[in-house]
Amino acid sequence: MKTLLSLLLTLLISFSSPVFSQDTITVVAVGDVMLGTIFPKVSDLADEATASQFFSQVKPSFQNADVVFCNFEGVFADSLVKECKMFCFGMPSSYAKYIVDAGFNLISVGNNHSNDFREYGRTNTAKVLDKHRLNWAGYQTKPSTMFTINGVKYGFCAFSPNSYIASLHDYANVKSIVRELDSLCDVVIVSMHCGGEGTAYQHVTRKADYYIEQNRGNAYEFAHLAIDAGADLVLGHGPHVTRGVEVYDDRLIVYSMGNFATYSQIKIHGRLGIAPIFRIRLNGKTGEFIDAQVIPTYQTTPNNGPLIDPDKQAIKIIKELSAADFKDNPPAVTDEGWITKKKKP
Repeated sequence: MKTLLSLLLTLLISFSSPVFSQDTITVVAVGDVMLGTIFPKVSDLADEATASQFFSQVKPSFQNADVVFCNFEGVFADSLVKECKMFCFGMPSSYAKYIVDAGFNLISVGNNHSNDFREYGRTNTAKVLDKHRLNWAGYQTKPSTMFTINGVKYGFCAFSPNSYIASLHDYANVKSIVRELDSLCDVVIVSMHCGGEGTAYQHVTRKADYYIEQNRGNAYEFAHLAIDAGADLVLGHGPHVTRGVEVYDDRLIVYSMGNFATYSQIKIHGRLGIAPIFRIRLNGKTGEFIDAQVIPTYQTTPNNGPLIDPDKQAIKIIKELSAADFKDNPPAVTDEGWITKKKKP
């Protein structure tokens, strides 16, 4: 059955669009990834057998991509710190091998769980990611990074409204970082951990979202500012739900990719368990958006990893919310999950 499913997925993600050229690059992007946590109890962590197979059903969707991105929701930690409290997400350093084996090569650490294990967690996470030669950014001490894959030079930066993370609210700094990357790189990717949490925050309102009395940012304003400064792709996460997408100035904005692979302590019922895999194609020389394909997934309890969703719920949500939230600039989204720029009249 798994062999048949893998074959079907390979056929599903094989691009045959006539706009393909040698300049085309593919970026795969998903939302939150956390394989459980060592706190408060061992059962909150996926065991080795579960972790080793956690991405087995979705892994074929990552194939033949230049960049495979996720938001790492937590830190790598092998011991506790006295500040640990409920919803502290720490995974053993050895679990990095499962992230690597899945195919991820670009990681955002810019989120509200990156300080759960304080300085130890941040320092150890940086050490582990560097050891495995993963491209990453998001801390105040490392807001951006540059790397080259298949002859294309990428710039990446990540922001959130949280302590010790490159600030989502410091627009002057955001613009400065993005402009510098744009001057040095072929393609600039920006990650934003932005917006309130839960189903009440599925819509992009174009106003700041406040959650637990914290300003979680104005996703619409931030994304447009980033593209105006030179970003070619903006990838959003944080609300724990799937949001709509927009094509602005020939660049794709993905406003939230939801809970993609979250083993424990994160609610995954209903829409909270529905998430997309985006396969995004860009011009590798100009960064211009070509098209994207949404591969729909869901999680269930007990959680053995994200599953391909035959009901295509993520596609339906993206189509619905994109049309509702971006009436002035809606992309074209098909029932099969293809996203293209809407043709101008």
